[in-house]
Amino acid sequence: MFVGGFATFAMVYGPQPLLPLLADEFGIGAASASLTVSAAAAGLALMLIPGSVLADRIGRRQVMMVALGIAAVLACATAIAPDFGSLLVLRTLLGAVIAGLPAAAMAYIGEEIAPNAQARAMGLYIAGNALGGMSGRFIAALITDWSSWRVALAVIGVLGLASAVLFWRRLPPSHHFQPRAATPARILRDALAIYRDPGLPALFLVAFLAMGAFVGLYNFLGFRLLEAPYLLGQTAIGAIFLLYLVGTWASTLSARLADRHGRHKVLWIMVVVMGLGLALTLARPLALIIAGVGVFTFGFFAAHALASGWVGKRAGERRALGSALYLSSYYLGASVIGTVAGTAWGAGHWPGLALLLGACVLATGAVALYLRRLPT
Repeated sequence: MFVGGFATFAMVYGPQPLLPLLADEFGIGAASASLTVSAAAAGLALMLIPGSVLADRIGRRQVMMVALGIAAVLACATAIAPDFGSLLVLRTLLGAVIAGLPAAAMAYIGEEIAPNAQARAMGLYIAGNALGGMSGRFIAALITDWSSWRVALAVIGVLGLASAVLFWRRLPPSHHFQPRAATPARILRDALAIYRDPGLPALFLVAFLAMGAFVGLYNFLGFRLLEAPYLLGQTAIGAIFLLYLVGTWASTLSARLADRHGRHKVLWIMVVVMGLGLALTLARPLALIIAGVGVFTFGFFAAHALASGWVGKRAGERRALGSALYLSSYYLGASVIGTVAGTAWGAGHWPGLALLLGACVLATGAVALYLRRLPT
């Protein structure tokens, strides 16, 4: 599952540091270039619920294996896209197909891992997401400095294929999966039950706002650091994504804190950490900007690991659909806020972007405080 999470984030977010290059290559603005990431996130958001329904019907393992394999082939194809429109189509398809893995992953962990180990297992899966996102971005930036963005995307695709082979060979069969009829009436009943829960819709909102702020920050960080007075190269910008290692640590640490103190007591603190990191990025010295991004990354991955694990606990037997709705909100936030952030960047550069992202973090904190008052 760590490998599956690694490959998902590497393929979806690998092109992120290349956005300034794509803007120059195709003669488009920063907001349009950000669609390269937003298109994949939108495909993910739209197909997570169908993916969870399919996983309920035919099995978690089968859906995850097929999704990862096809997505890796599409990732390879993006390297030969003849124009920006074709690139967006391939990226949207990649997101739609890879949705099968995260749609089933949380339910698979919930069914196959002992209850007292689920928080740690979910933390490890989220850590794979963090490491994959970091590696995909860093590798893409590094190879682009040596060759071109097309070669970089091809390498990301090959990395996805290698991950798919390892995933197919090593993922254990499901022993506790029980098929459920995927009728519209049953899906509607489950969805209504989920939205009647006092906590689950709030957790979906946390996913939308926090992920939107996170992607918005990283989408336009490269644009800022390419400009004066920083004038960083692609490899240097890509190296900043090594801060995802902080996210890997945060995911596992938050799981231990949740086991000790409860998710409701830790989540709002991690949102405060995000806000402190964002404030630091307003400084001019490069060292403070990087420190701020690191603090923000820590808070985000900790909050995401806490919220996603909480969804599985609250949703019970509806955990597959609950997880899909959570992740739909998560990737919808990446697509919507990540694109709107381009307008904020164009209007006010980094201070304008920070204002938008700060509003998202404040709203996330308000929701986290509401969740703190709910019975566990």
